[in-house]
Amino acid sequence: MKLHIIALSLFCSSLLIAQTEKPYVSEVWVGDNGDGTYKNPIIYSDYSDPDVVRVGDDYYMTASSFNATPGLPILHSKDMVNWKLINHALPLQVPLDTFNIPQHGNGVWAPAIRYHKGEIYIYWGDPDFGIYMVKTKDPYGKWDEPVLVMEGKGLIDACPLFDDNGDAYLVHAYAGSRAGVKSLLSVNKMNTEGTKVLDPGIHVFDGHENHPTVEGSKFYKRNGYYYIFAPAGGVATGWQLVLRSKNIYGPYEEKVVLEQGKTDINGPHQGAWVDTSNGESWFYHFQDVGPVGRIVHLQPMTWENDWPVMGKDLDGNGIGEPVMTHTKPNVGKTYPIETPVETDDFTGFNIGLQWQWSANNNVVWHAKLPGNDYLRLFSIKVPENEPNLWMVPNLLLQKFPAPDFTAETKIILQPEEAESGKTAGLIIMGMDYATLSISHDEKGFFIKQTEAINAIKGSEEKVNDQKRIKTNSAYFKVEVSGPDSTCQFYYSENGKKFRKIGKAFKAREGKWIGAKVGLFSVSTQEAKRGGYADIDYFNITK
Repeated sequence: MKLHIIALSLFCSSLLIAQTEKPYVSEVWVGDNGDGTYKNPIIYSDYSDPDVVRVGDDYYMTASSFNATPGLPILHSKDMVNWKLINHALPLQVPLDTFNIPQHGNGVWAPAIRYHKGEIYIYWGDPDFGIYMVKTKDPYGKWDEPVLVMEGKGLIDACPLFDDNGDAYLVHAYAGSRAGVKSLLSVNKMNTEGTKVLDPGIHVFDGHENHPTVEGSKFYKRNGYYYIFAPAGGVATGWQLVLRSKNIYGPYEEKVVLEQGKTDINGPHQGAWVDTSNGESWFYHFQDVGPVGRIVHLQPMTWENDWPVMGKDLDGNGIGEPVMTHTKPNVGKTYPIETPVETDDFTGFNIGLQWQWSANNNVVWHAKLPGNDYLRLFSIKVPENEPNLWMVPNLLLQKFPAPDFTAETKIILQPEEAESGKTAGLIIMGMDYATLSISHDEKGFFIKQTEAINAIKGSEEKVNDQKRIKTNSAYFKVEVSGPDSTCQFYYSENGKKFRKIGKAFKAREGKWIGAKVGLFSVSTQEAKRGGYADIDYFNITK
């Protein structure tokens, strides 16, 4: 009760404002079945390595954001199934100079979110710089500046534990690509504020023999046991391991508690144990589904002999397997269906929280003026000698929202003084990418459908189809469907009759992330400065 009162006093004003808004409900994926049950995944989007904390009767989720900014998404829920994206804890990636250019696959890895003494903390490992922390008293507001808790290469997947006696500890894993070793978990002691480690650390688990690539560590304490929840066996094929000990430095007993078994849910692991206010236990994890990324599942969880039991043991081997549907958590009340926002009509003061850039945002990339019901993207020159858009920082992207969806937008191109060289369009972005764009030359305006296969390796962008149009505006649409996320582009000059253009493209994931859909506005190096594109809307529909 005391915790609940503190939480209400801290977050009351923010929550009251948030709850007056009409809930957004996706047309393409809803986890709540509307009958007291839910289906997995509860979020069919790339919220990789999810972690969740309860604060009173409110639940907050964060996830890996890698190089994208703003980073560290903050989602809120009242019932553990319906989630709203409310903020980002990291407006810009640090160090700033490093992340002012795209750093695909680097940055924020596997964060842990915790509540301690009236504040929410998030710890994460940056494989190139070390373990950082940010905190706040108001998850809807501005978060504190990042603190480098532990400097070093290859330190990842960090999680704090604030012990009953006031001591603070940190568990973490190692990235073999930087540290030269992996499959190890270590524990460090921190100062009581949780802002600095105090020792070199002690290895508490070695997974080389039976649990290779053990990582994603999460720290808990229950009934006198210290628990480390940690996935092993690889992202797409692994299992959930739980370690326990009466001593924080071990020795730790081990038990596999969740595996794919005979289900279709591959690699079920790396997530969060969360309890409700009435004592129910639940476990969040992800599933890697290729182009869409790592999507979020929720599993029922109980305890037997002080070991967690997740999902259902379908084959009787003592290890749980994921469920596809289940009764919703009992939180004492029914809440409206809600999903993370996808569509943006650009009528607000800012662009929607669903949008992220490929590097730290530069103020000259876009304008969203009060009262204007469109987004203006300025024609930013592509970095010199880049053969494609892979290293372009000013791509405005959002996660795939479902396995099947349609994205539609209207773009008006204003080249200003340039005779050629300005291009704006719709993009499906990953290690391969495809675009549908409007451009111009001395003869007028045209649209083109392009692709860059192996863009990550520097391949040139190839034009698949090109059409002349009468004006400087066009309507673009891409339909994404099927298990391999096949994308087909369409265009229209009046917004009513759409024509197929180019060829089908199979979306490909990015570096440690799913493919993304979004917008871009660029210029060649040779073109005169200036130019912009106005985006009327960006709709996600069935």
